[in-house]
Amino acid sequence: MGKFNVKLVNSWEEAEATLGFFIQKPPEFSFNPGQYADLTLLNPPETDEEGNTRTFSIASAPYEPNLRFATRIRDTAFKRVLRALPIGAEISVSEPMGSFTLHKNPRKPGIFLAGGIGITPFFSIILQAARDRQPHQLRLFYSNRRPEDTAFMKQLREAAEANPNIQIIPTMTDMPKSRHTWGGETGFIDRGMLARHLPALNGPVYYIAGPPSMVDAMRKMLLEAGVDEDDIRSEEFDGY
Repeated sequence: MGKFNVKLVNSWEEAEATLGFFIQKPPEFSFNPGQYADLTLLNPPETDEEGNTRTFSIASAPYEPNLRFATRIRDTAFKRVLRALPIGAEISVSEPMGSFTLHKNPRKPGIFLAGGIGITPFFSIILQAARDRQPHQLRLFYSNRRPEDTAFMKQLREAAEANPNIQIIPTMTDMPKSRHTWGGETGFIDRGMLARHLPALNGPVYYIAGPPSMVDAMRKMLLEAGVDEDDIRSEEFDGY
């Protein structure tokens, strides 16, 4: 697998306990929305048994000049070093991998079920769909505990405004602990929530990304609702 040494372009707090960052995109780096890459810290000042490499979904769209990533911050050596990297520091990125990409048939809607930082592959897909005005009917159900924890909300709403085929349905599961007001959906994504926003549960292609427990629960819910297993695709975000 090819690897490229590139520089950190920018980093910021994307949401509470969530780090967003841009790295340079190598000229020969070509990827499809929804793919992922391995990032490796070079000569980090500390390390642990988990090593210096982590796998991240690429959150940027292919048309963007840099590669965007986002991650929940945990108290690990990798995350501590990553958060403290100065702008211009070198980091290694692998070639893109994975097949968690949008199906080609625009007659089949795409339903995205995202939990927390599982939004990253969908963010890439939605940005590109907005720019290209893709004809697919896309619905994103996006679950977080609170608005404070929700990454990319402003950009997602802008994408939906740019392409009327995109609809964003965020839901919050722990609003009593939020400092904000919220007028949207609350509670976990379930069959009832899907039924309120979809004309039919059968027919679309479903994509699930989030913690393993969320992915398992969504898959079970869809199968019990009679969704064809061939129309369910998933990607687990374990440990963030």
